[in-house]
Amino acid sequence: MYFQRGSTLGNSSWSQHNKLRLFRYISYSLFIVLILCKITLIDHRLNIPYIDLSFLDYIIATGSIMIVSFWALWLPRRGYLVSLMLLNLFLTAIMYSDLVYYRYFGDFITIPVLLQTGQISSLGESIQSLLEWNDLYFFIDWVIIFAYVIMKFVQRLRRNTSWHIHQTHSTHRRSDKLIRRFITGLLILAIGSVLTFAPIKYYSETWAKGVLESNWWNITLYNVTGLLGFHGYDIYRYAQDHLGPKPTLPQEEMDAIKNLFQHKSDQRSVQNESFGKYKNSNVVVVQVEAFMNFMIGKSINGEEITPNFNKLMKESMYFSNYYHQTGQGRTSDADFSSHSSLHPLPSGSVFVRYPEHKYDMLPTILKDHGYSPNVFHAYDSSFWNRTIMYNHMGYNRFFSKKDYTLDEVLGWSLSDNSFFKQSLNEMKSIKQPFYSFLITLSSHHPYTIPKDKQELDVGEFSDTIFGDYLQSIHYVDDALGNFTEQMKEQGLWDNTILVVYGDHDNSIKDKPYYEQFLGKKLNDLDMEQIMNQVPLLIHLPDGSRAGEYSEASGQLDMTPSLLHLLGISTDSYHMLGNNLFVEDDRFVVLRSGAFSDRKVFYIPSPNGIFENGSCYDLNSRVTTTVSSCRVGFDQAKFQLSSSDQVIQYDLLSKLNEK
Repeated sequence: MYFQRGSTLGNSSWSQHNKLRLFRYISYSLFIVLILCKITLIDHRLNIPYIDLSFLDYIIATGSIMIVSFWALWLPRRGYLVSLMLLNLFLTAIMYSDLVYYRYFGDFITIPVLLQTGQISSLGESIQSLLEWNDLYFFIDWVIIFAYVIMKFVQRLRRNTSWHIHQTHSTHRRSDKLIRRFITGLLILAIGSVLTFAPIKYYSETWAKGVLESNWWNITLYNVTGLLGFHGYDIYRYAQDHLGPKPTLPQEEMDAIKNLFQHKSDQRSVQNESFGKYKNSNVVVVQVEAFMNFMIGKSINGEEITPNFNKLMKESMYFSNYYHQTGQGRTSDADFSSHSSLHPLPSGSVFVRYPEHKYDMLPTILKDHGYSPNVFHAYDSSFWNRTIMYNHMGYNRFFSKKDYTLDEVLGWSLSDNSFFKQSLNEMKSIKQPFYSFLITLSSHHPYTIPKDKQELDVGEFSDTIFGDYLQSIHYVDDALGNFTEQMKEQGLWDNTILVVYGDHDNSIKDKPYYEQFLGKKLNDLDMEQIMNQVPLLIHLPDGSRAGEYSEASGQLDMTPSLLHLLGISTDSYHMLGNNLFVEDDRFVVLRSGAFSDRKVFYIPSPNGIFENGSCYDLNSRVTTTVSSCRVGFDQAKFQLSSSDQVIQYDLLSKLNEK
């Protein structure tokens, strides 16, 4: 009897252990399936052209999930369940944050972006406008998880006992279980690694050759690695940049980069009659928030949207084919590229990641030539790490929010009208010649202008974000008009070069809005240009050279062009921009890898495959053979990677070596 009873207890214990083991494997499989479902949903909601989850993409995703979760299998039952629940919450939060971030920036969150959490938290109302009700699908399982936890907690209270089953185990049995869990976890890690890296290696050796090395667009990286893999690669990339020894470039690559800068310098070096014509003139540059080109000169319900800018255009140089070249850093990227004539980074902001590196910056150059450079922006000085960066850029002083009287708050901070007025009062006392850089804010997303300041009848666009955008631009235009009149009253107009340009797009990507506003159907080329073109206006002290200039140009061109007017040669500086006052073949590269010249415009495919991109003939505005863009595509990739290497490896001093 005793033997039989012991046998029965042994069998019962064996059965219990197998049930627990089966429960562990089933629950882990369900966890993988659940995260895969969320990855599928994210991909569907992102809706990126040419990117769909293939069989191999699901293999990569499965392997990535196994890599980030294998350690949970090392834990005992209760710790194992809790870890899977927490990991589910963590991964869901990451994926959903990526989705919301993509809706605004058209990119994914990276480590450098996380270091800029001040920027994200300050978006406030902008982020709220990006949330959608059907996003709740991502969190249905959270309700089930919380319900399960509450149910278990209630059961524990009722039974007044522990959640786990009290059993006595021999030291030998506990040791066996630990070894089994450890081996299982390592096996999952090994399988996950194979499932992840084998397809990525295949991609990298076929259609995605060079993508991981070039880092030229995060969307393309995502297409190769998947969402979780992208974040893993981003961590590796960041650690490589900041934690390990600084890698050095082979001399062959250094020589190629030197040759690129020399070629750009030779193109700019022509000294025509405009070189130095405005030597020692004051320079005032206004970077206008989300100021796009598509509505310049347009009216709605019989009223001009930008009447003051339109008036100023008639006595200024207006560049109607001018592109913003920003990336994840948005406003800070526009600032950086316009002043350094280098491309921004594919990930994060130069202002945050590499503020201490050496760049040939416009404020520093002008300071070396007797100018008093100052920057004005009525927001927190720490935003985009401006305090540190502006010190390295050579500004004498940064007038930030603390230097202004907040007598009229609009949107994020001081209204542009008051900002311009107070900034001009400071400018009056600055030693001339001066360089003043002003950054506006009132037209920032989500474009909330108080009712009493909405003077534009937007008609059918009322109560839409597009209508709100038009209202905000109309308001900023009024502020700009007042600013120019005040400059004339202060006696600054006739000895100052005034530059006005937009920093980036408005993040409103809904084609129907633009078709309705412009009254015509738009193709992909139309939308690409609408979303990337910003106005550039240059008013010269004598009002000469006024007119529209339709040659392709971009933010990298501002600094070399201004230096030309002031009689400062760029031969000793490393810049990638064109001189807008020299007739030459223009080549403008966007951060995405898109480019434009006199003849074609290339729109890259998000999957990074050249042949899947679109090559448009600019005369007919229809697609031509994609091979017509091959040379430009390679040139654009090389220019972007060269700029990235100069920034990341701090190469300017080395490039000066003979």
